Amino acid sequence: MAALALALTACGGADAGEGDGDDTALSGTIQIDGSSTVAPLSEAAAELFQEEHSGVNVVVGTSGTGGGFKKFCAGETDISDASRPIKEEEAALCKQNGIAYEELTVANDGLAVVVNPENDWATCLTVEQLKKIWEPGSKVGSWKQVDPAFPDEPLKLFGPGTDSGTFDYFTGEVNGEEGASRTDYQPSEDDNVVVQGVQGSKGAMGYFGLSYVQENEGAVKAVEVDGGDGCVAPSAETVLDGTYTPLGRPLFIYISDKALARPEVKEFTTFYIENDESIAEQALYIPLSDEQQQESLDKVKSLSGTP
Repeated sequence: MAALALALTACGGADAGEGDGDDTALSGTIQIDGSSTVAPLSEAAAELFQEEHSGVNVVVGTSGTGGGFKKFCAGETDISDASRPIKEEEAALCKQNGIAYEELTVANDGLAVVVNPENDWATCLTVEQLKKIWEPGSKVGSWKQVDPAFPDEPLKLFGPGTDSGTFDYFTGEVNGEEGASRTDYQPSEDDNVVVQGVQGSKGAMGYFGLSYVQENEGAVKAVEVDGGDGCVAPSAETVLDGTYTPLGRPLFIYISDKALARPEVKEFTTFYIENDESIAEQALYIPLSDEQQQESLDKVKSLSGTP
């Protein structure tokens, strides 16, 4: 019933008869691919939307932010999930292929640095310490090399693969350059694999979106991060108020102009933004602020010609 009420809200002020007619008219398939971090949001939006618009099939894939943009700029998808803004070379590829698009912010997230629950020494790490661990060429293989006060416990590293927007964001903020990272860690585009790796070794460390910490409570433990103004724990409050630096971030979807010209895509995108709070909470993310939501909704209306 809650999902039905949300969907009806997205349809605006139409009466019951008009709403039924619109629902019946909407059909087709919406192809979405990209970030595994943003996928739970798009999946939640798709689930709620399809309960009201059963004629529309929303397919959500997860090939990573970079992989998603490759498909999007080749015209293979309608919407691209992204945990970072599009890169210059990706934008150039879209332009070359005649793909015009718009970037919409759909939620907020924090990158969490996580350790094994048995780790009782690394409660807070500075950005400098994280860089020492993760920078290109790093030979740090023990926690004692991170801080002399830490035990001589072997350090095992897990993280996202190079196609991940989370990888780009973390390396950019921590190491000072997107894509700059040591390579002798165990990568995976599936954040659940990272969770399992950290869970399986006392000296392990990994990083991924904050929502995966909430989903795997007890399996991993998030550490506080000191970005220069003291230790701050990752949370919805610290991400929105800007104190969880530098690992707080917005999450995006990119919609092509050709896709948005189709009624089912326009309706889905509007529904996605208007029902952001419910969608974000279902997917365990941080909803948009009122200002962010209005900005995204204005973009949709402008692109689709809706007054």
